[in-house]
Amino acid sequence: MKQKLSAHNRILMGFTLFSMFFGAGNLIFPPFMGAMAGEQTPAALGGFLISAVGLPVLGVAAVALCGGLSGLAGRVSPWFASLFVLLVYLSIGPCLAIPRTASTSFEMALLPYLRSGQGLEKSAQLIYSIVFFGAAGFVAVRPERLSDTLGKVLCPALLILIGVIFAGCLIWPFGAPGAAQEAYSEAPAVRGFLEGYQTMDTMAALNFGAIIGLNIREKGVREDYLVIRETVWAGLIAGVMMTLIYGALSYIGAPMGRVLPGAENGARILTLAADSLYGQLGMTLLGLTFLIACFNTCAGLLCCCSEYFVKLLPAFGYKGWVLIFAFVSMVISNAGLNQILAVSVPVLNVIYPVAIVLIFLELADRLVRRRRAVYVAAVSCVGIVSFLYALEQSGILGAGGQVIESAFGWLPGYGIGLGWILPGAAGILVGFVADALGFGRSAENEKDGQGK
Repeated sequence: MKQKLSAHNRILMGFTLFSMFFGAGNLIFPPFMGAMAGEQTPAALGGFLISAVGLPVLGVAAVALCGGLSGLAGRVSPWFASLFVLLVYLSIGPCLAIPRTASTSFEMALLPYLRSGQGLEKSAQLIYSIVFFGAAGFVAVRPERLSDTLGKVLCPALLILIGVIFAGCLIWPFGAPGAAQEAYSEAPAVRGFLEGYQTMDTMAALNFGAIIGLNIREKGVREDYLVIRETVWAGLIAGVMMTLIYGALSYIGAPMGRVLPGAENGARILTLAADSLYGQLGMTLLGLTFLIACFNTCAGLLCCCSEYFVKLLPAFGYKGWVLIFAFVSMVISNAGLNQILAVSVPVLNVIYPVAIVLIFLELADRLVRRRRAVYVAAVSCVGIVSFLYALEQSGILGAGGQVIESAFGWLPGYGIGLGWILPGAAGILVGFVADALGFGRSAENEKDGQGK
């Protein structure tokens, strides 16, 4: 029986996981952050790496250790696990992340070459999305073979394309970074941390581990503990690669706040850089970069979402769910990138903190020992504050948002989206006290506590 992956296959799994992580948001947010942070880019990048690299890698490890996202969320309660897992899959799946891959790649790879009116653009986007999701669905129907497509072919191509643009910035630099703008002038690391939410990688990490596990087993590894170990290795390799790429993209964006003041997003910044360095060839390279990155992520997300939903409703079969999600995502993607991004922010502000707390509790299991009361109290406190913050920030409550801010604005970090940290810590303490008093215990809790 094969005991572990060879060095070649271990790197291949890391490449595959990196390809699944690295999509549209991973390309556009770091250069925009660099442009806004300017001289504060190193500090902003540090915060960004914590939420966009550190948390996803820890998420892969946590899910591998507990046997899946359902097992992790189930530490709170079965009904919470069902609801939370469903929300995560819908967010990283057909409602937000998957449609975003097509919308972003269309705007970067094809839209610049269209010179006609809006009617042609809409038709072109529809045709593009049909072809894009058709190809991604074709790859996704064989999840155990993703490493052959993403790891061996598309990931190296993506790295080469990004490397060419970065090398051009080193040879022909755009100048020194400008002054920090907006929130980056006061708390660059915190702002960078929050920007990392937008990559959605922590939520994706809670699901990608299962797909990587399938590919590891396809290579001949059978023992569960060895699959877990190789999955963690894949997460570490992907994390190192993402760190290097984010550093390069932030470096590209750092002087752009001065060169291109008022830039709306990272796509515009990369467009200017590619065009200035290589002209029309640069635009083509950039379009291919976005296309490959988005395609990789789309295929990975179709796989993990279909793997989950086929367990809920097996009648459609795995391939049937791939087709369903590809079709629904195609329809939503034609709503446009701006609309999708507008919806994603409040949703992520609710789900992300809860995911972070679940990961933390799993990795601190030597202390927590799966005490249900700790999980329930911590997740409840974090979830309530995050939900109210998202409502307030969305503006849908009108004057009601001011009431929420008055009630919770005193929490440290509330104004910048980190108001859930203190309630989370308080929830953990309350959970330990409740467990000591006998509240929230189950037979499983007591067994685990006696055995450790």
